[in-house]
Amino acid sequence: MDRRHFIQKATLAGSAAGIFPSFIYKENKPLDKVRMGFIGVGLRGRSHVEQALYRPDIEINAICDIDPAAVDITLDKIKKAGKKAPAVYSKGDEDFLNLVKRDDLDGILIATPWHWHVPMAVAVMNAGKYAAVEVSATVTLQESWDLVNTYEKTGSHCMILENVCYRRDVMAILKMVREGMFGEMTYAHCGYQHDLRSVKFNNGKSDGGVGAEFGEKGFSEAKWRTQHSVDRNGDIYPTHGLGPVAHWLDINRGNCFTHLTSTSTKSRGLHKYVVDHGGKDHPNAKVNFKLGDIVTTVIQCHNGENIVLIHDTNSPRPYSLGFRAQGTNGIWMNDGNSIYLEGISPKEHTAEPDKAYLEKNDHPLWKKHAREAENAGHGGIDYFVLRGFVEAIKNKTAPPIDVYDAAVWSAISPLSEMSIARGSAPVEIPDFTRGKWKTNPRIFGLNDAF
Repeated sequence: MDRRHFIQKATLAGSAAGIFPSFIYKENKPLDKVRMGFIGVGLRGRSHVEQALYRPDIEINAICDIDPAAVDITLDKIKKAGKKAPAVYSKGDEDFLNLVKRDDLDGILIATPWHWHVPMAVAVMNAGKYAAVEVSATVTLQESWDLVNTYEKTGSHCMILENVCYRRDVMAILKMVREGMFGEMTYAHCGYQHDLRSVKFNNGKSDGGVGAEFGEKGFSEAKWRTQHSVDRNGDIYPTHGLGPVAHWLDINRGNCFTHLTSTSTKSRGLHKYVVDHGGKDHPNAKVNFKLGDIVTTVIQCHNGENIVLIHDTNSPRPYSLGFRAQGTNGIWMNDGNSIYLEGISPKEHTAEPDKAYLEKNDHPLWKKHAREAENAGHGGIDYFVLRGFVEAIKNKTAPPIDVYDAAVWSAISPLSEMSIARGSAPVEIPDFTRGKWKTNPRIFGLNDAF
């Protein structure tokens, strides 16, 4: 597929709408109801649709997907919720360009394979509407610039749907960091350590540890996600760990990333999985998977902190994002659920359970909205990320996780690939804010609003 062609068409589609955002910016009072469209209603997209159906302030007016089964399942969910049927766009890869032209949409949520995120988000912003894009927002460095440049040209906002930023424990730690309980921050550790082998391979009919197929013969994410492990060697999914840490360290708001180095282990896990589930003579046993089993990236920050970021989706292991927050007064470690604060913890050099600290420092957002989040996926955090997008639209303001966050967090992927390809050489991280990070105020997690 010629993605440059799609981007050009998206830009032309938006030009008729003008350079300025749509009608939602022209009124002073907040919106009572947000009119939404959804591009991509597969497993992840439908989870967002389900959350939207719980909210009386969301009206679903259009959906788009090229998979008829996904469309039918989504329409059935909407019907069972007692809502009116939305318009459907399913006539080929470019039909999303027709959806974004609608004048009855305030915001559009994108949950599609990664290589479609930027062409679709650009089309949405050029049409003068709020865009929400699933993680990672971009694949290439140029795509990060495309998002930023489109926002700065149109004024239309783009939010990356990094739900882990809203995880209850990391938000409590954010509150503690901002209150100085860890002293001056010096270091953070995070990552994405998640055994995805049964997501990357299946039997073409279902997932969950059956089969060794991917690509055209695969089911669901195995159709497209596994190919990234064939073609790329780097941290190809950085934002779940990096997003919360970026907030702890005020990245884009008084601080910035400066450069990184990345290293990669050999690639063994995916080949072994294919052999174990398909046999040594399976055609995919001959595939050369480029992605190393464990990729380690070290990021330096302008204010002197550094971050260690781990990517491991090819190994048999328990799930962990491996969070650590280290300051001059102490440390919190997610693995082991432990904390040590000098002068406060009862025993010197000895960690204690973090439960009491997390409960005492529960973030105002969770205190206010925990009950409403009960039905949401990923332990409630999916409620908050959709709510953040919707409340930004209603109040005609920037989303709490903005286009500059989307650009720089996602850019770690291609930059880590560059570093590994150059023998783990240091690679400069662009300043997508063009210097505005020096004076930008904090926007995330300020209170119980959104």
